[in-house]
Amino acid sequence: MKPLSIAVALFGLAALVQPALQMDFPAMALGVVALICAATTFRSAGISSFLKIFVGVFSTETVAFGTAHLVARAGLWPPTLAPETPPESLALTVAIFSILVYVVAQFPTVAQITRIADRYFKAGETVRVRLWPFPAYAAMERRLAAAMVVFLVVINQAEVAITVRLNFFNRAWFDAIQTRNEAVFWHELLLVFTPYAFTYVAMTVIEFFVQSILVIRWRTWLTDHFVSRWLNRHNHYRISLVEGQTDNPDQRISEDIFRFINGGSDGSNAGYGLYDFSILLISTVTTLVSFSVVLWDLSESFTFPGAGIVVPGFLFWVALIYAALGTVITHLIGRPLIGLYFQRQHMEADFRFSLARLREYTEQVALLNGEEAEKTILGRRFAALVANYLTVIFRRMRVTAFTQMFGQLSPVIPFVFTAPFYFARKIELGTMTQTAQAFGQVSNALTFFVNYYTYLASFKSVVDRLNSFDSAIDHAQALAEAGPAQAIVAASAGAIGLEDVRLSLPDRREIVEVEQLTLKQGENVAVTGPSGSGKSTLFRAISGVWPYGEGRISKPAGVQVMVAPPKPYIPIGTLRSAVTYPAVPGTYPDEDIRVALTDVRLGHLAGALDHEDVWSQRLSSGEQQRLALARALLMRPDWLFLDESTSAVDEKMEAELYDVLARRLSATTIVSIGHRSAVVALHRRRLVMEPEAGRFMLLEGAKVEEG
Repeated sequence: MKPLSIAVALFGLAALVQPALQMDFPAMALGVVALICAATTFRSAGISSFLKIFVGVFSTETVAFGTAHLVARAGLWPPTLAPETPPESLALTVAIFSILVYVVAQFPTVAQITRIADRYFKAGETVRVRLWPFPAYAAMERRLAAAMVVFLVVINQAEVAITVRLNFFNRAWFDAIQTRNEAVFWHELLLVFTPYAFTYVAMTVIEFFVQSILVIRWRTWLTDHFVSRWLNRHNHYRISLVEGQTDNPDQRISEDIFRFINGGSDGSNAGYGLYDFSILLISTVTTLVSFSVVLWDLSESFTFPGAGIVVPGFLFWVALIYAALGTVITHLIGRPLIGLYFQRQHMEADFRFSLARLREYTEQVALLNGEEAEKTILGRRFAALVANYLTVIFRRMRVTAFTQMFGQLSPVIPFVFTAPFYFARKIELGTMTQTAQAFGQVSNALTFFVNYYTYLASFKSVVDRLNSFDSAIDHAQALAEAGPAQAIVAASAGAIGLEDVRLSLPDRREIVEVEQLTLKQGENVAVTGPSGSGKSTLFRAISGVWPYGEGRISKPAGVQVMVAPPKPYIPIGTLRSAVTYPAVPGTYPDEDIRVALTDVRLGHLAGALDHEDVWSQRLSSGEQQRLALARALLMRPDWLFLDESTSAVDEKMEAELYDVLARRLSATTIVSIGHRSAVVALHRRRLVMEPEAGRFMLLEGAKVEEG
């Protein structure tokens, strides 16, 4: 930004020279504003990367348009291009835009929004792109994104320029109709309207294509970013432990990111996101300035009939006051919508999640005859959703009633105020229609918040949800280093050691204490104790995912630890992917997978490896546990922690499964949690959770004879 700020400053000084020599103080405004723009451009190096793009565009345009104006003012502009001479107001306008972007970047709400957007516009990945008809080339993702934004801003400004030009066509065309000037009528229609109209259409199509590419690339990158952060270092698990946890992270990733970027719109529905509002605001402000100049010029010398009073820019002030009143009233009526939209998304996600959970546990619900209870639960959640929806409806009815009334009056207002001048024959029909159109453009620009208030409220709720999700991930990452210290010792140690380990629940209540414990390699251990004594928590701490506690847990370097919970996770997909999870497909030969299934008494499924199903519903609890043991047979970990991993099978099969593990995983040390005496008998050593002073101490139990 520094070289650009120097260029703007040099232009600003140049723009001050001639007016200063001629003592033309109004003309000095361009130079003064340009120097301010140079200062804000220089300081913009520290603002949002996304907003920095807009500062760069507007500051560059300040130099380009301003230099063209200085050339024209010096009499060096080609006479053949006289109609295209950039007015002084154009350079002044873009300079003000650049300053405003810098000022807006300082607002806390804007900082919240751009905090999420900036990550994409700082992306350091290099990608291959191809712009037809040129060959493919390598480019950084952030530079490609910035280039698309710059292109979209410029093409949007060109569209506004065409709209202004067509406004003057409208005036000339209606004047030709009124005066029955056929030559001017056809000239304006064929040589002015037709080329500009078709150019405008082509621009909108190109803009839509580039915008769509930007949105999908942006969404792809941001989705991958949030998924990676969510899953990194077990953050998804730690988020679930935090009190007041973030609800429905699946919705925030799948829907809220899309809504954040462009309102979740694919063209089939109306939606507005950060990109839409950014371009929309630029278009709105560009339209406002462009047509304000037109409106001011048209009504600069309006003299009230019979009064002789002249109010410079009379219709501009009417539009400004009219729009200001509409904006203030709309905000007062619609302010509660932001909170209501936030609650609505939360309730929609909760209701959808309840339905998904019912589908997942359909067998358990059926066996318990829990359908009525589920109806009650779903009915209660849906009733809350409906209540919120009705509240939104009643609030939007008030906003809609006012905005529609406002919209109905807007087209009439300019005709009401220009009618006395028209009937007094002070202006022609073309001037009247041009004035009305310019008034409408200015009024629409000034009433941006009136027209888009409900969309802005919805967008703000999406921003709040993504920011709260982002904060929850930050909190989870902060917990990554919490809990007992995980130390890596020499591989020759051959044991997992626990020293002064104290484990707590998320509410900070201490539950388990282990003063000194060594789990030797090759020595299978059974851990017993009352339910709720913290046995599973101990396993989580050893695996490194439990963030609450202190002490030291040491593991030999290079060892692989696997924990099998009582209810294993089984992804939706092929049976092969379910058995080999979390390994990627192709890691294990199909023959090894079939042998593992046969060993855990699931040989009847060996021929269904390519069959896709919801296996968590297709398999019984015992079959799911056996499938998890098949994973262990394939993975062959150094340490296997079984957290009641055979509780859903009978004792005879349990003994057979342990026998298979002992034979097939002879180099694996097995540590089991179990309540059955038969499980204890299958291990050489026993540890017992004993209550003491409000917590449980892990102590040595009676020696178990080798079974």
